[in-house]
Amino acid sequence: MIHLVQQTTPDVSIRALCELAGISRSWFYARPDAPSEEAIALRDAIEDITLAFPGYGYRRVTHALARDGWCVNHKRVLRIMREESLLCQLRRRFVPTTDSAHSHRRYPNLLTGRVLTAPDEAWVSDITYIRLPAAFIYLAAILDAYSRVCVGWALSRWIDTELVLAALERALRERCPPLGLIHHSDQGVQYASAAYVERLEVAGAQVSMAAVGNPYENAQAERFFRTLKYEEVYLQDYRDFDDALAHIGPFIDDVYNTKRLHSALGYRPPREFEAAYGRLKLELSS
Repeated sequence: MIHLVQQTTPDVSIRALCELAGISRSWFYARPDAPSEEAIALRDAIEDITLAFPGYGYRRVTHALARDGWCVNHKRVLRIMREESLLCQLRRRFVPTTDSAHSHRRYPNLLTGRVLTAPDEAWVSDITYIRLPAAFIYLAAILDAYSRVCVGWALSRWIDTELVLAALERALRERCPPLGLIHHSDQGVQYASAAYVERLEVAGAQVSMAAVGNPYENAQAERFFRTLKYEEVYLQDYRDFDDALAHIGPFIDDVYNTKRLHSALGYRPPREFEAAYGRLKLELSS
């Protein structure tokens, strides 16, 4: 029986094999050749992090452990995650949501070569779909390009101008950005529509668009949707629109913005990163 549990593979965790063999993990770890209490505690800590953030890879888990007081090498974390089958392996087919075949005005990419130094200098926006049992629904989101905070979002049964306008209005209420803000998007018809462009102009924002067929020019928004889907949507089985709304809103506001570590922010959550910027700005001005 012990030999069965010891022969773990990347596809089967020690926990699963113990359940299969009808033994407890505590009994398995109590063997003479069992790992130390520190090693067991580390495995439990890694499991807790990956349960809370299923999309975390070993590097992000290593930084999360460091924030909790652990001093551990990323290679050891990777080995443990492989042994415990904690490496995210979700894959989904990409479905485009951008309709750039329209006659509206197109705008240049104002973010090319630009170095951002503060929040609310530039926002990036995009739309993605979410599959329900009998239909699709659509999520529009706006992120601060400097801090990665999701400043506005909206969920709808229809992929139209009203969807992106709802996300924009939420962002404007939340942030009250200064004049000159750059609003960046793809060249989808929703963002190029007269109503959306007019609302940006009234808010004093500059319109910026990525080139057609080049998702790398809107990579931050694409990355946000990947995180959302891998760490929330793909792990759920939404019954209907209201069920999706009840889960996605709290994930964005309470998990993504306030808890999830971002490598581009020095492995800090977006809200924490913005708070640190605010404190530094206050110190420099005093």
